[in-house]
Amino acid sequence: MKGIKIAFYTILIISGGLLLTYFLLPTGPRDPMEFDDPQGKRRPVTTGDDFMVVTGTPWATDTAVGVLRKGGNACDATVAALLMINVTYGEAASFPSVAPLLHYDARTRRIRSYSGVGTAPKGATIDFFKDQGYDAVPRRSILAQLIPASPDAMISLLQDCGTMGFAELAAPSIEMARNGFPVHNSMLENFEMGMLTRLGFTILMPYNAEVYLNGQWWRPLHHGDRFKRPDLARTLEDLAAAEKQALQSGLSRNAALQEVRNYFYEGPIAKKIVDFHKKEEGLITAEDLAGYRGSWDEPLEVQFGEYTVLTNPTYTQGIALLLALKILEADREYLRQAGHNSPEYAHRVLQAIELAMADREAYAGDPAFVDVPLKELLGPDYAKKRRSLLQETAFAQTPPALTLDDSTHASHDSYDSSSELTDDEQSFLFPGKDTSYISIIDSQGNAISLTPSDFPISPMIPDTGLTLGIRMTQFRLQPEHPSSLEPGKRPRITPHAVMVLKNGKFFMSCGTPGGEMQTQATLQFLLNHILFEMDPQKAVEAFRFRSRNWPDAFSPHEYLPHTIELEESLARILKRPLEEKGYEVNVFPDYRKRFGAVGAAIQGETRLLGAADPREETWARGD
Repeated sequence: MKGIKIAFYTILIISGGLLLTYFLLPTGPRDPMEFDDPQGKRRPVTTGDDFMVVTGTPWATDTAVGVLRKGGNACDATVAALLMINVTYGEAASFPSVAPLLHYDARTRRIRSYSGVGTAPKGATIDFFKDQGYDAVPRRSILAQLIPASPDAMISLLQDCGTMGFAELAAPSIEMARNGFPVHNSMLENFEMGMLTRLGFTILMPYNAEVYLNGQWWRPLHHGDRFKRPDLARTLEDLAAAEKQALQSGLSRNAALQEVRNYFYEGPIAKKIVDFHKKEEGLITAEDLAGYRGSWDEPLEVQFGEYTVLTNPTYTQGIALLLALKILEADREYLRQAGHNSPEYAHRVLQAIELAMADREAYAGDPAFVDVPLKELLGPDYAKKRRSLLQETAFAQTPPALTLDDSTHASHDSYDSSSELTDDEQSFLFPGKDTSYISIIDSQGNAISLTPSDFPISPMIPDTGLTLGIRMTQFRLQPEHPSSLEPGKRPRITPHAVMVLKNGKFFMSCGTPGGEMQTQATLQFLLNHILFEMDPQKAVEAFRFRSRNWPDAFSPHEYLPHTIELEESLARILKRPLEEKGYEVNVFPDYRKRFGAVGAAIQGETRLLGAADPREETWARGD
């Protein structure tokens, strides 16, 4: 009885202390800044004659525009925009993030993919995690961190097709990180935490809380708060200084850029990463960092009428978009006749998405480790085989994957529908989620499509502002899975870039954040624009639906059979008819980022066009 009383009074004292802290310490705005937030606001299509820029934040867009006006090209502007996104939307697309991209060279008319995806450390094995008692890679752990990829991607891009130096391109982001920017709506949503969650965040990840809560767990973020990233500013300054020193010593531009890369992967920054991993019993070693290299690859592509749609190889989920388009190509007239976002239209598109995602789960993985059956998946018979499974009612669970003659490929015909967030995962839903996007067409007609991502859910590297993210959680700990964990392997990540040709000529660069929603949002946007001839902005703003009928790419791989989500305005039309088809329907407010935030830059017949999704701060500018 005495012990119970002590426990009761202890809880009472702690609770009282927390309440006293909350009411006595400041909880209001921090140095508020004026900001006309574009999130949630419809706008006309953007036009331009010289270039077009669409990125995830207005500051990144303005930065890229400044580079292009100074004579830089799409590759230069992309690096500047990416660094600014790392600053102004770092909890969704951090430095150093994953950064898969597509590059269109107007001179050669060739599109190439750059991986921008890190690899698993050499010590990361399934046995290691199983021996630690894990059934999936833990999210809020240093063990979730992949070898960082975006510094390699940026330097490779500048060396291959850029004209400017890293220091010049990083300067606006360094200034913004030091002086601050206003907290925007998407950032607020990412940090939507109660007081106790903020306290838990501070206890478990003190440096993350110092960066994102300014060390004040009792004080929530407010819209317009001035938000600074001084540690990240110093890290970017150090990288810029490495280039300047190399140039002063007489090295060439490309050699000086290589010194920036070396400073990160083999120099002082690498040492800070390795030292922290040693201290926290992580897995990343100096050898892992020094040995990392991204790669230029051939993109995957499919035909959809007169259009060719391209995306990154199967170290991303981009192939699912292509497979859904293949399934729907024969339905172009049916979908037009059914009517945009009618019950019949939504049902057919949802089934195509679910069939494509079943094949993503069964076959897509790092092609350096997995024999992906591209001949069968992208071949002429694929659509006929998959369309034979279309039915009038919802799939009760993930539909079967494509059957191959080669029985060595995993079938993954069914999944454990009991996979849900564990109590541990629910206890602190820490901040940071989503992704961002960059689309640029320059005055020479060169273009970039890039989808950066990563979040501060795992411990950040102290005093650096570096967020190594949680992309290891997109591996599986089942050896037979195509995205199974192996040392040196790339997980099959959700971010992917997209480009479109029309009658063989460059037409569009597009993409979106959104995890499992990415392929679904891009697919709906393309159908809106191509089949229903909506102008790009209206195609972006049209209401969306979303399926959840397969295991989520992130651990613990949540699976919600026959479940879909609708934006509220769409639910008024679709909820009842789709429920009658067997779907479990969840409804969410319009224009929230869980339904993606598509950006697109388009080479129109007479002018460049830009579309920016109001579901986030996505912003387009042309000149």
